[in-house]
Amino acid sequence: MFAVLKTGGKQYKVQAGDVLRVEKLDAVAGDKIQFNDILMVGTTVGAPLVAGAAVQAEVIDQIKGEKTIHYVKRRRKHSSQRTKGHRQHLTLVRVTEVLEKGADKSGVKAAVGTVAARRAAHEAPGAAKPAAAAEKPKRAAKAAASAEE
Repeated sequence: MFAVLKTGGKQYKVQAGDVLRVEKLDAVAGDKIQFNDILMVGTTVGAPLVAGAAVQAEVIDQIKGEKTIHYVKRRRKHSSQRTKGHRQHLTLVRVTEVLEKGADKSGVKAAVGTVAARRAAHEAPGAAKPAAAAEKPKRAAKAAASAEE
């Protein structure tokens, strides 16, 4: 049975045993993760997601993709050229199981991207709060002087 899942802004058609290169996830090699954003399982099409469906996978490794070259040449007669390279961070996963129902009871950690993980840690109740910005002394003195007048 196959499923269509969504992660990292892309959609993948997968079945058990497939190996995928997806956008970087917050997991280490050997972890079991679960993709919960399932658009289609077999012949069941979600609106927009299939309720209770999931795809379980095992993280193989954190890798970098191929280097992409970005070449910029500006206007004529200015001799301004720039070459930049970039390698995207990817996670290599092997799909182990496609679940049609019962995904919420599986107990496997949900697959989240690194940005989502940082945001969740930042908004966590136990997270350190940033110090309130203290008002500048000169500005406070000016405000006090203007209030007296």
